[in-house]
Amino acid sequence: MVEPLVEKANTEAGQQPAVDRLDLPHLSAAILANGLLRIASSTEGFLIGFYLAYLATHGRPVTAVLLGALGVVINASELLSAIPIGILTDRIPIRAVLVGGALLGAVASQLFAFTGLIAIFYVSRALEGISNASSSPPLLVHLTDITQHDPTTRGRVMSFFQVSLLTGIALGGLVAGLLWTAIRLYAFSALAGLYLLVAVLFYWGVRPNKASAEAGQAPAARPPAPAHPFSGFIQALSDPLVRRLAPAWVAMNAIVGLWLTHVSFQLSGLPITGQYLTGRFTPRQVGMILLGYAVTFALGVTLWGLVLARMHRLRALRISLVAMFFVCLWLFLLNVPRIWTGRLHMLVLPLAGLSVVVGSGFTPAALSYLADVVSNKEGRGSAMGLYTFLFGLGNLLGAALGGLLARRYAFNGLVLGTVMLAAVALAGLALLPNPPAPPPTLQEIKS
Repeated sequence: MVEPLVEKANTEAGQQPAVDRLDLPHLSAAILANGLLRIASSTEGFLIGFYLAYLATHGRPVTAVLLGALGVVINASELLSAIPIGILTDRIPIRAVLVGGALLGAVASQLFAFTGLIAIFYVSRALEGISNASSSPPLLVHLTDITQHDPTTRGRVMSFFQVSLLTGIALGGLVAGLLWTAIRLYAFSALAGLYLLVAVLFYWGVRPNKASAEAGQAPAARPPAPAHPFSGFIQALSDPLVRRLAPAWVAMNAIVGLWLTHVSFQLSGLPITGQYLTGRFTPRQVGMILLGYAVTFALGVTLWGLVLARMHRLRALRISLVAMFFVCLWLFLLNVPRIWTGRLHMLVLPLAGLSVVVGSGFTPAALSYLADVVSNKEGRGSAMGLYTFLFGLGNLLGAALGGLLARRYAFNGLVLGTVMLAAVALAGLALLPNPPAPPPTLQEIKS
């Protein structure tokens, strides 16, 4: 499954194999760019809500229906463009795709600052969706490239990618509130400037990994582009390991979509008899709760980055999924009113946090597994585009399932939906083959 770590030609010639060394300054710039791009995208989503509310208070025909329609446009645009951008990543330089996507985001953001035409709003959100889809496939291919000779580091690098993604989502609401309060409509221009900074960071940070200078080797070359534009996608789609990972990946991302879509409404909406958490908190308190969850999750992902260097990917996936069932148990108990009559919640809350830390390992482990599968193969960009498509599909399915369950069971419906989806994901892992032996460390390679 994992490509050889030593070039066969070098071995036959009696030379010491060249081990690619991570270029930390450039890698850090690329990861930082991803985080800033996610902050910009998340912030713009909140700013649009503030802007439309501002227009409505000034007599413009703006309703929540328009906000919902714009949300559909950006999600549909991101979903539909993920696979074409993955195919494009196999054909042109990765850096060009990343820089182009960031520049497209700057244009999309600036359109909101220049005009109040409703039709332009739709164009802007469609462009923003394409910009969002332009980041994950090429950046994940780049991270796969620079860790192909050091798979023990791959889990850590993928964890940093996930932390940057999560940080952006978590900070979007806070940044949007500060910008709108301070500069109102000029906030969109400020975001356009942030996108330009992202483009500069991607341009500087995304480059081939350096080979060992002492060995006098050239950097590892990318596999040749597929002969036909769709051949890479067909190859990625026909890979049995990619197909077998898909059900678990969709199910886990459905859990993300379920909670992100419905938790704020449940916590701040109407109280429900027999459920303590429903309708208990103000929007500000909900924001703090979500920020605390994001920090806990990010801590878990960071720790998993260290663990994945010494643990089989599939084992990490299974451990993370089992932890999800414990998260559901603690959330169910926290939602029981009598738990809060004593001090039991002082025990349940830390247990819930610990379970979140353990359960956070699924995404970096899945990304590392996928990178191991497609490393040094044609169609890697298409495979990462397929991953992005399944990510969006899972979010949509989770949002729909959460709506059905929350309507009937409120907050407990979200817990029930999580149990169901985690069970589907765990069953999906049974389709994957047993993991190979752990990859050797750099010290083992050098010796």
